[in-house]
Amino acid sequence: MKTKMKTSEFVIVMVIAVAVALYTLMPFILVVLNVFKSATSIVADPIGMTGASIGQLMTNLTNVINNSNFSFWFAFGTSALITIVSLILLALFGGMAAWVICRNKTKWSTAIYMVFIASMIIPFQVVMLPMISTFRDVGNFVGLPMLQSIPGIVFAYCGFGGAMTVFILTGMVKTVPYDLEEAAAIDGCSYEGIYFRIVFPLLRPSVVTVTILNGMWIWNDYLLPSLMLGQNGKVKTLPVAVQAFVGSYVKQWDLILTAALLAMIPMIIIFLIAQKQIMSGMVEGAVK
Repeated sequence: MKTKMKTSEFVIVMVIAVAVALYTLMPFILVVLNVFKSATSIVADPIGMTGASIGQLMTNLTNVINNSNFSFWFAFGTSALITIVSLILLALFGGMAAWVICRNKTKWSTAIYMVFIASMIIPFQVVMLPMISTFRDVGNFVGLPMLQSIPGIVFAYCGFGGAMTVFILTGMVKTVPYDLEEAAAIDGCSYEGIYFRIVFPLLRPSVVTVTILNGMWIWNDYLLPSLMLGQNGKVKTLPVAVQAFVGSYVKQWDLILTAALLAMIPMIIIFLIAQKQIMSGMVEGAVK
């Protein structure tokens, strides 16, 4: 039986919700507010509208996109390539791993699953220096510059994102009726066919969810690309490329905030379009 919320309780809940929303959105609001200003106006009045204009916004956009040190389109393409390839590999191999773990109940599969779960609670800061050292040693051993390369960072993202991907997809695989797989096997379908024709299509809601979550993380990540690709390397992602506007003595806040906004726009659009899919995919396995 549902109980109706009192008017006073509703007002309190809404006030708290609005306060939390404003607190969460404040960094984004400040970025949007200050991209309409020049550097001097930002320093003079960072939270006001003094000096804000559409003309200044167009000037900031032009200076960012045409800046030779920033290389916006090259950094955008690098971020897009790293994100897309990483997401494809995570969805492909993460789904396979989740399926095998669920359908092969052995001590080894349980131990592997526990390793995935345990790796989720280990902060990246704990393993970043040993990881970089290992990448450097492996690269020197095989004669490939794996550290400062796109394949190297894609491999690292697959490792760090694999735990959450397997965790979420494992819960969804458990909801797939095993009778469907048995029927397909009786009809002569191979293991590959069972997975790609039966299991994977049923995992689509959760696959979309983990793809969006991993995509937002990979696209916005700064620490791992800055460590692996270097802040002064030839290959830069968008978050790292923004560093070009941060000097030793002068920070070009108008260009920094404009570049940050350009980097955020793709993920904002994707999240707004797929927010319902994210929520449904997160709870679908648990509800079933």
